[in-house]
Amino acid sequence: MQTQPDHAYPDHWEADVVLRDGATARIRPITTEDAERLVSFYEQVSDESKYYRFFAPYPRLSAKDVHRFTHHDYVDRVGLAVTVGGEFIATVRYDRINSEGRAASAPADEAEVAFLVQDAHQGRGVASALLEHIAAVARERGIRRFAAEVLPANNKMIKVFRDAGYTQKRSFEDGSVHLTLDLEPTAESLAVQRGREQRAEARSVQRLLAPGSVAVVGTGRAPGGVGRTVLRNLLDAGFTGRTYAVNRALSDDQLEIEGVPAFRSVGEIVAETGEPVDLAVVAVPAERVPDVVADCGEHGVQGLVVVTAGYAESGAAGRERQRELVRQARSYGMRIIGPNSFGIISTAEAVRLNASLAPHPPAAGRIGLFTQSGAIGIALLSGLHRRGAGLSAFISSGNRADVSGNDFLQYWYEDPDTDVVLLYLESLGNPRKFTRLARRTAAVKPVVVVKGARHSGSEPPGHAVPVTRIPDATVGALMRQAGVIRVDTFTELVDAGVLLAGQPLPAGPRVAILGNSESLGLLTYDACLAEGLRPMRPRDLTTEATPADFRAALAEALADDACDSVVVTAIPWVGENGVTEEGHGEVLAAALRDAAAKSEAKPVAVVHVELGGLAEALSAATSTMPGPAAGVSARPRAVPNPEAGRQPPVPAPEASGPATAAPLHYRIPAYPAAERAVRALSEAVKYAQWRRHAADPGRVPEYEDIDEAGAAAQIEGLLGGYDDPRGFTLVPDAAQALLGRYGIDVHPALPAPGPDSAVRAAERLGYPVALKTTAPHLRHRADLGGVRLDLANEAQLRQAFSELTGVLGKPEELQPVVQAMAPRGVDTVVRAAIDPAVGAVLSFGLAGAPSELLGDTAHRLVPATDRDAAELIRTIRTAPLLFGWRGSAPVDTPALEELLLRVSRLVDDHPEVVGISLEPVVVAQRGLSVLGASVRLAPPPARTDLGPRRLPSY
Repeated sequence: MQTQPDHAYPDHWEADVVLRDGATARIRPITTEDAERLVSFYEQVSDESKYYRFFAPYPRLSAKDVHRFTHHDYVDRVGLAVTVGGEFIATVRYDRINSEGRAASAPADEAEVAFLVQDAHQGRGVASALLEHIAAVARERGIRRFAAEVLPANNKMIKVFRDAGYTQKRSFEDGSVHLTLDLEPTAESLAVQRGREQRAEARSVQRLLAPGSVAVVGTGRAPGGVGRTVLRNLLDAGFTGRTYAVNRALSDDQLEIEGVPAFRSVGEIVAETGEPVDLAVVAVPAERVPDVVADCGEHGVQGLVVVTAGYAESGAAGRERQRELVRQARSYGMRIIGPNSFGIISTAEAVRLNASLAPHPPAAGRIGLFTQSGAIGIALLSGLHRRGAGLSAFISSGNRADVSGNDFLQYWYEDPDTDVVLLYLESLGNPRKFTRLARRTAAVKPVVVVKGARHSGSEPPGHAVPVTRIPDATVGALMRQAGVIRVDTFTELVDAGVLLAGQPLPAGPRVAILGNSESLGLLTYDACLAEGLRPMRPRDLTTEATPADFRAALAEALADDACDSVVVTAIPWVGENGVTEEGHGEVLAAALRDAAAKSEAKPVAVVHVELGGLAEALSAATSTMPGPAAGVSARPRAVPNPEAGRQPPVPAPEASGPATAAPLHYRIPAYPAAERAVRALSEAVKYAQWRRHAADPGRVPEYEDIDEAGAAAQIEGLLGGYDDPRGFTLVPDAAQALLGRYGIDVHPALPAPGPDSAVRAAERLGYPVALKTTAPHLRHRADLGGVRLDLANEAQLRQAFSELTGVLGKPEELQPVVQAMAPRGVDTVVRAAIDPAVGAVLSFGLAGAPSELLGDTAHRLVPATDRDAAELIRTIRTAPLLFGWRGSAPVDTPALEELLLRVSRLVDDHPEVVGISLEPVVVAQRGLSVLGASVRLAPPPARTDLGPRRLPSY
């Protein structure tokens, strides 16, 4: 009779992972129901691998072995299995041991660990993924170290332990290698984990974009229909691999559709041709998709593009159908684009894949485009085509049930054929991961994002997204912190994309303006000022300027060390007879390209008004120039200090990442309005500045007076067994004590329920004092008269107390307090909060109307560096008030930066601190005073970004 485990099945340990080759697998706890699977698995393991596992010949498992390896208490004895198609391909097990190596229970904190991977699946990164997950399980169960005995000849397993990045010790004992791993995550182990994640997810995308063969499942026998359209587009694009049509209703004599081999199933293709199918495009009704997925999975298909609709976008039943689709596909190791997808395109010459509903694939180029909307995807393809911009790849993710923008950021980060990444996003499934990946990618190539569904409750019905409590403006600020160029419309997305794809990054904000229209030049000048650029006085070439005049003026501007970029404005040239000259646009375009190609590397943009042929001619490729390192510049990009005058430029900082030397067609972007050109140029300037700063992101300083252990003990005592995720607000004394452990001193405020107690409090604190209410409806509302300042003696205090209670209410309603006066300064507010979608966010603004009414608040992700803190207080629009506006004395901004960093450290060190509000923080010429403080505690939210690798579950 089988006994049940001592603890409930831990279903939160289940996870889908991407392996080194890009395929997926499932990791889950082993249960008592797995006896047959375990035996079957073991029979497929070679004798050599069995010997390495058991240190002796071990041809088969005994009944006792099977019972032992399938019965766990999920605390002291744990086993995990990796499954594909429901069958085991690898297992890992730990047993808690004491200092003598014998079986033990808590508080023993060491466990012996052993792995076994089927030979056919070795080299796929299975053991590395298992180690990450079993280590996380062990830490959850109070185990701090793993011990392992490995035969010296088992080099693969030794390498798994050695490369994991954990602190470890090795010794040679009794003919085996004894390994001890400290399971506390380190910077190295986290870097190793994320590096493996990047390579695996990039490989999974590469398998989708570069298949050797494609089957369109659901190809109609007659012309028309979705499947037949996709097949036709595949053929028209010149796909270089093998193409198959699949329709289960084919007659015996119908062997071809559109001239390609036709079959009733994928299994029939494999059986008759002996060749695998790498990618399947699924275009059958939703109720038939599970059968198609099973057919594909059982015959080795690597990925699916599901254009079929009728999933989560259609309601609750469709949402469950979508979950089952993902579960089923992943169980076979397949990844999914879609469902409800418009398709995917790769313009690589070696592939030429158009597995989409777009009849005209884009030209080959250097832009990678990802969109969560088929309709917006069509519009973007059309807009980029009109502007002469080519793509390296296009992806319409549909409902984004599996493969997401994060996966493509992983791929494009190292893709040598992509210089610029454009994303249209309606939701962020894993915002923390997106921010991390976007920051890394933006360090080597621009990432431009337009975000739809920006307001609460407007998320697309087909997308599974975490709930967020922060406004969209905060999300935008955090994106910019990560180097993302965020724009508001898809028109701006195209405008920025064509500039970044064809021009070098500007070295600074100085803009030269030249053209044959004084009015258009002035409009451009005004637009530059509005965008924060530093325009030079426009140079008017007059309406009589010829293309040769434009060429000479542009060459002169590009050679001028006083400018970093050039905007050329042009209107039609009118001849002597008053008629616009035909072909003038093409001639002018040739002149501008010639000047730009021969001059120093600076970006050039053209603003034109009704100048026929100019935009098309400028976007046409007439010269080929070497592509840049890291895939971000058309020419070598100089980024001197904008304040350095005529100093020679220095090379742009090189971020770690892939490099490319592929040729790139040099194009000058043209815009029909000055505002559009200048907005795109402004985004390029800000991005270039971020790139320079990204080379030195700053550091998180250490403070010797921080009592991290004491704070942890206080938090543990306060939370106790509290499990309400909403949390609670600390009483003032507890909040002040906790903040004090991090060197944040709060000005004491003594309760004053009556005039006599107010006087006693003032005598204790010392005059002058402030009397203020703390009732929630009056807090921080000096405009309502709830604060009386500079009370110099008892008489003034008693009079203020009488006036306060006479006007605003009884003392028990007002909850008045007395506080010593702080030095005069600028009132600010510092906040930190944990958002379930983006994590810990640090915010800063001026107290009162600037932050509350005007929304003038800056935000940074935690942990903040010293550079983040410095930028935080300088980013708000009202920052001049801190630095001596209109002759006032500058305040102590270094003290303010230190306060921000201490708050960041507190929230980062203790995730139970889910909210901090310091208001007001009065920053004086020397020092600052925290006059009010509020702290909220709650059970720490789950951190999906710090655990072992796993795909999102829906």
